[in-house]
Amino acid sequence: MIKGVKICGISDSKTLNYILNHQYPPKFIGFICNYEKSKRYVPLDKLKELIQINKGNINFVSVLVNPDNEILEEIKNLNFDYYQLYNVDPDRTELIKKKYKKKIISALTIEKQEDVEKYIFYKDISDIILFDGKGYEKSVSFDHNFLSNVSNNITKMIAGNIKIDSIPYIKETDYFIDLSGSLENEEGKKDLQKIDNFLKNIKEYEN
Repeated sequence: MIKGVKICGISDSKTLNYILNHQYPPKFIGFICNYEKSKRYVPLDKLKELIQINKGNINFVSVLVNPDNEILEEIKNLNFDYYQLYNVDPDRTELIKKKYKKKIISALTIEKQEDVEKYIFYKDISDIILFDGKGYEKSVSFDHNFLSNVSNNITKMIAGNIKIDSIPYIKETDYFIDLSGSLENEEGKKDLQKIDNFLKNIKEYEN
């Protein structure tokens, strides 16, 4: 059974409040903190205001692409539970985890089977391993069959152009699933109706 869901790329208070107050809120909400190429990027001043809120039992996730020390220092006191790290090697991941005392989602971008195998270098450091497509600011899918030999002893999350109507086909997995683009309208903004339908429907698939 699916472990739960993460809605990523939240950038406005209306959407955030809607999700926080939903009858079936997700386990994680993600914010793009330092990747300016993404249309979902939230500048620091806005980010501080946006997440200074009672989030209840939901985990706030700071999504960071190869973060330098400056951004890590700027966000260290913000209301985050997890850092989701892209392009960060295992040694630096461990240093960040110890220094900032945050749980870690190590994000691996997958194009071929060999990319998946890199998880073994992070499995003893990270709290969750995220297997994502190669798109970064664009949602790009990958073959989920690549994950068939990944150890069941790690906590797994998958992302990368996951569509709402594809969820029934992965309902028997033990993944967290991470959605962003499929919950947006044609203008690239989060669609509250899509979010509502998704959160209501996902309950039957969750563990």
